[in-house]
Amino acid sequence: MTEEKQQDNLQPDTESRRSALKRFAGVFMGGGLVAAYGTLAAVMARYLFPARPAPRGWMFVTDLKGMSVGDSLFYRTPSGATVNVTRQGGGKSAEDFLALSSTCPHLGCQVHWESQNNRFFCPCHNGIFTPEGVGIGGPPGEAGQNLSQFPLKVESGLLFIEVPLTELARGPGRIEHRCGPPGPGHDPCLYERRDA
Repeated sequence: MTEEKQQDNLQPDTESRRSALKRFAGVFMGGGLVAAYGTLAAVMARYLFPARPAPRGWMFVTDLKGMSVGDSLFYRTPSGATVNVTRQGGGKSAEDFLALSSTCPHLGCQVHWESQNNRFFCPCHNGIFTPEGVGIGGPPGEAGQNLSQFPLKVESGLLFIEVPLTELARGPGRIEHRCGPPGPGHDPCLYERRDA
């Protein structure tokens, strides 16, 4: 009889454990379903209600007297985008200037203006762009990739560019645009310099 009493005493414990495990399993399964459907709803909401474009505004670039025909200057927008601004004509209107993204559409290396060759050049994979930013050589030319263009305007002898006004967070270092010794797989015109 002692064995029967022990088995009777074990059955309620076993049943309470089973019911507890069933409850926990139900809670975890329900939580998993809620998380999965919540993720699906968030993804669908991003497509149904797309983000608004970043606010844009006009920013000062340079005085027209500061650039000669064929000159190019490097400009960084508040959002961190880098732009090559080139003077292509001798007039005093925005049509005499061109502002193109200095980020190569192939792999994101920095493109620079070569006035002696009358072209934009990407040193990473020998990407070549016309003065208008059309890819004609290297991987960008083969893929039909072009440099993005930014609108320009001239007011009172000053050149302005329209750019996104969203500012990036600032880190401890800054990237400087300098051509230095090239490294394998790296853009030779960018290197990180840490300010002390």
